[in-house]
Amino acid sequence: MLGPNRASRVRLTEAPVRTARLADTPLTAEDRILPPWPGASVSVGRYELFVRATPGGPDAEPALYVHGLGGSSTNWTDLAGLLSPRLAGVALDLPGFGRSFPPPDDDYSLRSHVRAVTEYLEHLGRGPVHLFGNSMGGAIAIVVAASRPDLVRTLTLVSPAVPDLRPRMRRQDPVLSLMMLPGLGPAVLRRLEQASPETRVRRMLRLCLADPTSVPPERLAEAVAEIRYRARLGWASDALVRSLRGLVASYLAPGASRMWARMGAIKAPTLVIWGDRDRLVNVSRAARTATVIPGARLLVIRDVGHVAQMEQPRTVARAVLALLDDAPEALGTRP
Repeated sequence: MLGPNRASRVRLTEAPVRTARLADTPLTAEDRILPPWPGASVSVGRYELFVRATPGGPDAEPALYVHGLGGSSTNWTDLAGLLSPRLAGVALDLPGFGRSFPPPDDDYSLRSHVRAVTEYLEHLGRGPVHLFGNSMGGAIAIVVAASRPDLVRTLTLVSPAVPDLRPRMRRQDPVLSLMMLPGLGPAVLRRLEQASPETRVRRMLRLCLADPTSVPPERLAEAVAEIRYRARLGWASDALVRSLRGLVASYLAPGASRMWARMGAIKAPTLVIWGDRDRLVNVSRAARTATVIPGARLLVIRDVGHVAQMEQPRTVARAVLALLDDAPEALGTRP
């Protein structure tokens, strides 16, 4: 978990958006920084995926955690641990990210990532799961929940990468815009990769977190080790650039394939979480996301950036537990 377990200040959103509640269920008090959960490679159809498993309690229900652009399964370590009494969680590395191999034919489109997650859920064979997605993983989770409601029991979205092509995004992160230009993306990455792993980690933390100084030394060391590991892989840069382009291309899909249209088809009880200092997907998207998804609830957390599950895992866990407590009643009202 990032920094001390300070009380979070939660900004309530005005109607008509439904405000998420926080469960008063006691959470495990951790006096140490959890190491990443153990993992292994799994062959699923056309994909070779690396997955990490968090053991659950005796009555734990299955959950799947999907990371964002440039992230990995370790982004969910703390939240998965806090939820383990209720959820037996599996966090996967998307194709080309973390320790997963590239997708077949180097297809990094959003559709390919959705296919990988869908095929893994079918491979699990445990029925509908509690599905979590952050950033690009949130966009993937939206499509999975909308197109395969039989696979999703509840949906939790943390700063999902929903369409927002306005100039503000480019002003806030010009590097991402440069990566979108043909021929420039790999060159921009090569320039960035010339910096030391420590410098690259600090740059990433400034972009993704509201308070980079809250990161414990153990997590910094893990991030540096991950960058060093990824630097040895021939496909790491392609995975980042092509996945970003695939995500933006999905925003331009016609008609019912558009992301906002897909959200309206989601039937699973949904929790939307956003940090009000998110520099990558602006919090202005939060209310609309929670309004378009039928029955969704929204939690906006103050002084939090793009990865609330890492910055404030205890607050996120309490909101998820409330969703789980209310889900049977919500599911009973759905057709």
